[in-house]
Amino acid sequence: MFGFGILTGLLVLPLIGAVFVLLQKNDEAGARNARWAAFWTTIVTFLLSLVALARFDNAKAGFQLVERMNWLGDTIVYQLGVDGVAMPFVILTTFLMPFCIAASFYSIKDRTKEYYALFLLLETLMIGVFASLDLVLFYVFFEAGLIPMFLIIGIWGGARRIYASFKFFLYTLLGSVLMLLAIMAMYWSAGTTDIVKLLAFKFPSGMQYWLWLAFFASFAVKMPMWPVHTWLPDAHVEAPTAGSVILAGILLKMGGYGFIRFSLPMFPEASLYFANFVFALSVIAIVYTSLVAMMQEDIKKLIAYSSVAHMGFVTMGLFTLNAQGVQGAVFQMVSHGLVSGALFLCVGIVYDRMHTRMISAYGGLVNKMPLYALVFLLFTMANVGLPGTSGFVGEFLTLLGSYKANTWVAFFATTGVILSAAYALWLFARVVYGKLEKHELEAIPDLDKRELALLVPLALLVVWFGVQPGGILEMSQASVDGIIAAVKAGVGGKLALMN
Repeated sequence: MFGFGILTGLLVLPLIGAVFVLLQKNDEAGARNARWAAFWTTIVTFLLSLVALARFDNAKAGFQLVERMNWLGDTIVYQLGVDGVAMPFVILTTFLMPFCIAASFYSIKDRTKEYYALFLLLETLMIGVFASLDLVLFYVFFEAGLIPMFLIIGIWGGARRIYASFKFFLYTLLGSVLMLLAIMAMYWSAGTTDIVKLLAFKFPSGMQYWLWLAFFASFAVKMPMWPVHTWLPDAHVEAPTAGSVILAGILLKMGGYGFIRFSLPMFPEASLYFANFVFALSVIAIVYTSLVAMMQEDIKKLIAYSSVAHMGFVTMGLFTLNAQGVQGAVFQMVSHGLVSGALFLCVGIVYDRMHTRMISAYGGLVNKMPLYALVFLLFTMANVGLPGTSGFVGEFLTLLGSYKANTWVAFFATTGVILSAAYALWLFARVVYGKLEKHELEAIPDLDKRELALLVPLALLVVWFGVQPGGILEMSQASVDGIIAAVKAGVGGKLALMN
């Protein structure tokens, strides 16, 4: 594509669309053209990602669709590739982007072309994170993704958008400074920033602990883990609907992906050493943020805290250092991207009608919005982890993996399943059930065709992956087995003491 490989095509297409969008006039016709140009750009990008998926071989553990160009000599190399861990996130990114664009058609009225151009730029940067095979290239994409989201929250967000955007930016940027220092140390030690070569390089034991902590500082903030999670509720509440969808659906997953790509295989001794530390933080996140979610009066903030709790299952699963836990974490991240994205779309739908996210402003919506109540119920059940939905598979596998690693961790984490049912069902009951007592809700319309087109595909996928999870599990299995084998080789017989 464009004389390069297919992965480069995925990076270039959104950039071309962004330039075209910016060239539109500042009038109503230009705004309309910008909307549709952005939408069709994301559709074509998604179709191209399906071509990449068709060429991907699930049975291979190594990187595929590899592209390499030495533009800057042998020190920093433009190198792209995907394996069974990266491929699901590339597809998830390209799949969610058209929903974000379509969800903004009528809610974004100011600086329209700049808004859509930033989303297209963000798509390129997010795909770059998952496809990079050079450590410096990864860092550039990883950090550059802060800028579009910072502007999206700061310009098109709510009343406290400036505070939320700067808090988001400073937390994530400061966490990544240590990672940059670690990347420099890795280059001095290994003589390369090639991720494939770094995966084969054995870092000294003493050095691994410091490198692990430096990378942890960045990835923990990005996920986010407790106690560096406080930027997320503010960012979600103030962000426009599409911003919340992409923040929860993709940006949070970069931290988990970083743990899988770097921390586990490159620093296996440190990963084993700090596993109990991660378990403790994960369990606290699962229980504490679930309790905090139960106290929220803002729908968006409640869902934001639930995201922190669900990311706790991810970090717990990753550091079980067994196949069930790691595969469950990958599945949980993909499932959460679909479910949380859909929940934020549901919040945006009623917010566009009533211009409030307060739970107390609603009640009895089932009487006027039966279709909305049905899809909201499905995504609520998926968020709880009901069997038959994608949310169940990821949580079950991470708990199974944690049980093999540490039964007490699994026990305390399971209480989070109960707590998630409590706050999710409480939210649904308050918003949807009961009598329609608010006069403002008397004329509220049900879902229209555009909104159904946004929610139905997500609902079908949530059910499909709940019943047939093999598509994601088979894609990631070979790569996860390779990562676990690398960890076992790096720690020797120590892992047997844990599992």
